[in-house]
Amino acid sequence: MTSTSSSSFLILHGWQNHRPEGHWQHWLADRLGERGHHVVYPQLPDPDEPDLEVWLAELARHLRALPAEGQRVVLAHSASAVLWLHAVARGVPGLGAVDRVLLVSPPSASVLAGHPEIAAFAPPPLDGLTLPGPTRLVAGDDDPYCPEGARTVFADPLGIPAEILPGAGHLSLVEGYGPWPSVLEWCLDGDSRFSPRP
Repeated sequence: MTSTSSSSFLILHGWQNHRPEGHWQHWLADRLGERGHHVVYPQLPDPDEPDLEVWLAELARHLRALPAEGQRVVLAHSASAVLWLHAVARGVPGLGAVDRVLLVSPPSASVLAGHPEIAAFAPPPLDGLTLPGPTRLVAGDDDPYCPEGARTVFADPLGIPAEILPGAGHLSLVEGYGPWPSVLEWCLDGDSRFSPRP
């Protein structure tokens, strides 16, 4: 599934993320833009105290604005990964137009419940939830935001493939995920796999 023509990428950040230049999402947006792809990497409102309803509305708005031509790809990290699941559960318009999705390090309900600012983001029931388009999950085997394990909590109930990377933590800047060639390779070829280290 190689992306040869121009594609559109919607990159969604997580809680407390102010899109620092060193973060892999910022790096990725720049690399994709250099290759001539349409990239949307919005600063979502109030990232320190996000409102689920506001973020869902923003997601719907950005989905509507994606160009009709070419492949449309969504990459969602952390709180935005569970935001995507809420959008699917609610049938947010525009989801069906997305060609593939990468969920990166979704946090578990037990962790979200411990933070009042993002407790409302706790994942919706996953049983019977049908994700639009091919969806893949990548997470660390030692993610403090999902101590139960992302495969157990998310990938298995959703029936989606998961790559669990050893020692990758929350796949954030703290763990060294600035430049991350594997995620760029996945954007350009949805069949590529993720290497254990950035």
